[in-house]
Amino acid sequence: MKLPIYFDNHATTPVDPRVVDAMLPFFTEQFGNSASKHAFGWEAEAAVHQARKHIGNLIGAAPKEIVFTSGATESDNLAIKGVAELHRDRGDHIITCAAEHKAVLDCCKFLERQGYRVTYLPVDAYGRVDMDRLRTAIDDRTLLISIMLANNEVGTIQPLAEIGRIAEEHGILFHTDATQAVGKMPVDVAAWGVHLLSMTAHKLHGPKGVGALYVSARRPAARLSPTIHGGGHEGGMRSGTLNVPGIVGFGKACEIAREEMATELPHISRLRDRLETGLFSRLDELHLNGHPTERLCGNLNVAFGYVEGESLIMGLNDVAVSSGSTCTSAALEPSHVLKAMGVREDLAHGSLRFGLGRFNTEEEVDYVLDRVEEEVTRLRGLSPLYAKRSAGAHG
Repeated sequence: MKLPIYFDNHATTPVDPRVVDAMLPFFTEQFGNSASKHAFGWEAEAAVHQARKHIGNLIGAAPKEIVFTSGATESDNLAIKGVAELHRDRGDHIITCAAEHKAVLDCCKFLERQGYRVTYLPVDAYGRVDMDRLRTAIDDRTLLISIMLANNEVGTIQPLAEIGRIAEEHGILFHTDATQAVGKMPVDVAAWGVHLLSMTAHKLHGPKGVGALYVSARRPAARLSPTIHGGGHEGGMRSGTLNVPGIVGFGKACEIAREEMATELPHISRLRDRLETGLFSRLDELHLNGHPTERLCGNLNVAFGYVEGESLIMGLNDVAVSSGSTCTSAALEPSHVLKAMGVREDLAHGSLRFGLGRFNTEEEVDYVLDRVEEEVTRLRGLSPLYAKRSAGAHG
C-alpha cells in the first residue's frame, strides 16, 4: 500500500495507463489537425470519429450526437445558454434544482440577469427532486429542464426517466449534467428522453481538459446557439481546433468503462459498503448524507457530529478526501447541497465526502477506517460539547 491514499475520485480520477498509451502517439507521430485536408488531418479525424463512437456507445448515443468541449462546465454553459438564446422567441423560463453543480446554477443566475426566469426546485432530505413540484413549475414559456443525474457531493441519483417523460409530455427540452455518473452507472439517453447531456473525461480515468455535450438528433432534435464562435467546428456548435490527444483518451476511457462496468461497479460498491459499515460500527453520532441506496456506487458522504470537517481533513494528512464545506471569502460556508437537503449547519460543517474508484483496495479502506477513527476520537476529545453529550448519555 502506498501513501498518501486517494479517496477523492469525485474531484478527479487518475488517468488509466491504458488511456495514456492510447493518447501518446497523437502528440508526436499522429499529430495532425483533424480539420486539415491531407493525410495527417484525415488520420486525426478518423481517431476523433472512433472516440465519438466509444463515447456514444457508453451513453446510448450516435457518434454525430457527440460535441466536444473543454469539459463539463463548458458543456453545461453551451447546453443552457445555447437553448435559452436560440429559443428566446418562444420562451424565457428554465427549471433546475437547488442542489445542482455551480456550473449549472451560475449559468442560470447569469440568464436571470438577462431577463430569463428560473425556478430552483427544492430537494428532499435525500437530495431528490419531487415530480409533482416539477410538474407544477412548468408553464407555457418553459424552455428547458436541467436536472443532474447524480449529485457530485452526496451521490444521489435522480429519476431521470420520469423527468424525461414529463419533459416529453410538455414538449420541453431536457438537459442533465451527468458528469459524475457517466462511466459509474449505466446511462441511456434515448430511454430516458434526454436531449442534452454534459460529461467530462477526467471523472472516468481520462485526461483533464476535454469533455463533451450529447446533443440529440432524434425528434425533437436539440438545437443550440453556439457560445464560442470562429471556424464552425463541431457542426457549428463549438468552434476551436479539437484536442485530438485528449479526445482519443476520452474515447479510450469510455471504451474501458463500458467493457469493465459489469465487474468494476460491484467491486467499488463493496469497497464503499466496507468503509460505510466500518465507520458506523466504530463511531457514534454519524449521519449519512444522501440517499441510502439510490446513489453512486463509489460515493460516501458522512457527517461526523461534534467534529469540524476542515479540522478532520487536516488531521487526515495521508488520506485525500473532500469536505462538505467550501471556503468562500474568509468564512466557511456550509455546502449549498447539504443546505438544500436541510442538513443542520453543524453537521454540514462536519461532513466529509469519500470517493472510491477503480484503483482503490480493501487494504486502503481498512487503513482509512483506522485513521478516521483515530482522528475523530482525537478531535472529539478536545470538544467540550462532545464531553457534555457523553456525560449526559452515561449519566
